[in-house]
Amino acid sequence: MHVIACYSNKGGVGKTATSVNLAHAIARSGRQVLLCDLDPQGASSYYFRVKPSKRLSETRFFEDSDRFADAIRASDFDGLDILPANRSFRDFDRFLSRIRSKRSRLSKALVAGGAEYDVVVLDCPPNFSLLSENVFRAADRIVVPVPPSTLSERTFEQLVEFFKDQGLPRRKISAFFSMVEGRKSLHRDTMARMRAAYPKRFLAASIPYSADVERMGLRRAPVAEYAPRSKAAACYADLFGELAL
Repeated sequence: MHVIACYSNKGGVGKTATSVNLAHAIARSGRQVLLCDLDPQGASSYYFRVKPSKRLSETRFFEDSDRFADAIRASDFDGLDILPANRSFRDFDRFLSRIRSKRSRLSKALVAGGAEYDVVVLDCPPNFSLLSENVFRAADRIVVPVPPSTLSERTFEQLVEFFKDQGLPRRKISAFFSMVEGRKSLHRDTMARMRAAYPKRFLAASIPYSADVERMGLRRAPVAEYAPRSKAAACYADLFGELAL
């Protein structure tokens, strides 16, 4: 089982869009994929038209593999299942703070509940927390969307510094630029500066600011399903190809 986390410590950067489109691309390549929605807002679950399982509490998520498996729902796409979020997931940190092995419990839950899948994609809430530390340890790759802006540059620096301070392997981080407007000199300058500062952390692929991506909320589907010839669909395909999953 390969674990891919779509994470950013900043909100509104295209993290859920990345989770949805990446999970869809992996499934289309022939792998069995579980998209695990860890964000209590449940946006990726919503995009796939999957309702939350109210019976999967934060305690059962980590301690009851049978209930974990029962909460998994099939999507409309072959090879792609969803573990939908619910509002109790906001209490993950409270639960993790009370137990032993609090920084490795997510990995154990995924192995117990999702072992039949080739790839697990995690859509993560945007913060530094005990849950995010679990994500950093459980994931084989951490895919980070970074809009080319000053605030996003700062939050990415914070993420890299956090990995350094905690002794986590920075090689796990695969960042890419999202919501890019190539006509803006600020975007071009920021991208060049960050690529120079982090030559091993940024992928070549980038995702443009696109109305086709914004329409995901209306279409409730991955971009490749309703706009397969769009630039956004091609860019998500490039991202998937570069990750070599």
